Amino acid sequence: MQKKSIKYIFVVGGVMSGVGKGVASASIGKILQSRGIEVTALKIDPYVNVDAGTMNPTEHGEVFVLDDGTECDQDMGNYERFLDRDLTRTNYMTTGSVYLSVIQKERNLEFGGKQVEVVPRIPLEIIERINKAVIKADAKVAITEVGGTVGEYENILFLEAVRMLKIKNPHDVVLVLVSYVPALGAGGNELKTKPTQHAVRSLNAVGLNPDIILARAHIPMDEKRKEKIEFMCSLEKGDVISAPNVSNIYEVPINFENDGLGDRILKKLKMSSRPKDMKEWRDMVLKMNSATKRLKIGIVGKYFGTGEFVLEDSYISVIESIRHAGGAINYRPEIVWLNSEQFEKDPKSLKELDTFDGIIVPGGFGSRGIEGKISVIKYCRENKIPYFGLCYGMQLAVIEFARHVASMKGANTTEIDAKTPFPVVDIMPEQKKNLKEKNFGATMRLGAYPAILKEGSMAQVAYSQSEIFERHRHRYEVNPEYAEKLEKAGLVFSGASPDGRLMEIAELPRTKHPFFLGTQFHPELKSRPLNPHPLFVAFVKACVLKKK
Repeated sequence: MQKKSIKYIFVVGGVMSGVGKGVASASIGKILQSRGIEVTALKIDPYVNVDAGTMNPTEHGEVFVLDDGTECDQDMGNYERFLDRDLTRTNYMTTGSVYLSVIQKERNLEFGGKQVEVVPRIPLEIIERINKAVIKADAKVAITEVGGTVGEYENILFLEAVRMLKIKNPHDVVLVLVSYVPALGAGGNELKTKPTQHAVRSLNAVGLNPDIILARAHIPMDEKRKEKIEFMCSLEKGDVISAPNVSNIYEVPINFENDGLGDRILKKLKMSSRPKDMKEWRDMVLKMNSATKRLKIGIVGKYFGTGEFVLEDSYISVIESIRHAGGAINYRPEIVWLNSEQFEKDPKSLKELDTFDGIIVPGGFGSRGIEGKISVIKYCRENKIPYFGLCYGMQLAVIEFARHVASMKGANTTEIDAKTPFPVVDIMPEQKKNLKEKNFGATMRLGAYPAILKEGSMAQVAYSQSEIFERHRHRYEVNPEYAEKLEKAGLVFSGASPDGRLMEIAELPRTKHPFFLGTQFHPELKSRPLNPHPLFVAFVKACVLKKK
């Protein structure tokens, strides 16, 4: 059932979801990593979806994509950013994928004709997947986050896997409960422990008790409240760790380590390690937090604007990439959300863009607000405002250039206008069958693909190399039939697939614009706080020059 040398840490949520289990899991990984222990991180989503590809980002948050093309939960991005490791499909599972795997094994007679029961087969499949991820990563510790909360029916089988592992090897498994601790009272500082106690009772009902509780609250937890939770929940002294709100998520592992979390985990797992060393991480956080010079960067989308709710989780990788790049050059980015539809309704509002140091149009789908985005791109191009287009943002930049510079009136993407006279962006031939058959899951161009960069281009200078591998998630591409005409008009396709068929990066020469660049891929998926993405760094540097 398991490899003897593997140690397991499971992170579950109590009281409510969205309390930061992903950041907590990533932070635990960073703490152990800083002590010389190789770890890997996994996410379990309790959905029947096979992967996150068909989930609505405005409900579920960003769809993160791995090098191997796996469409997964945004927490996988947190794991990669904190651990600075590329994860694979073995690190992500859903209820749907687990059941699908067991059913396929049954169809292949891999159970030898035996009756296949939910218990123990589903929990055993979960354990097997975790072990595979550890072996593939050559790690010693698997940190597995279970989505949702402990009281939900969907999580029972995942918790049963934890119980089975704990029975077999109690000193190889640590169960961490992240529980929200509400505050009441006139000043809002009276922390209430009862909800956490009820969450623990829910765990008790399935045969488990947490080894460590991370007390999520808007303020640090005092010793009296820690002692109460420890007593009421059968924990040892020191097993309740304070997890207060922070302005910078990269502070979380530092706070945990300051409160003794690393020592508690190692003691319970009976592991030794080298002395803790988070100097590089602490220096990075200090640099980000101490930056006083500011940059104003606008992100243009269709679902947000003045008076509207912005689900920032839909763009979490873009936000973090901007912060990584800003921190690297001692600037604190101020992100402003701009509704593209306002520029359609009121073209005069484009003048507002003059107050920004840079503009980003991120990835997306659909026709809503598209003309507003194109108007923004045109204004940035003509007024030399640094512009960075990501995936759809590059496609729209190509459309704008085709219409207003290359004399292709009515140019468009066939995603929006199938009868456009100039389909400068079109669907890939291999995708047409998928759309016709309504086969949407995991059928886009997904994962890391190579691109060759033009010598001396803005992109090549930023990367300081001639070949790159970047992650994709899209169906439509720049139509290669129009590439030559667009380049003759002055647009530079500075990155292309090795066979030259797929346009990966479009830019204007630096002699024409300080920074006007779009990528067909998603560079935000590979940015790390200790290793900011070179294109985001180049963009932020251009924003600084514009500001000056």
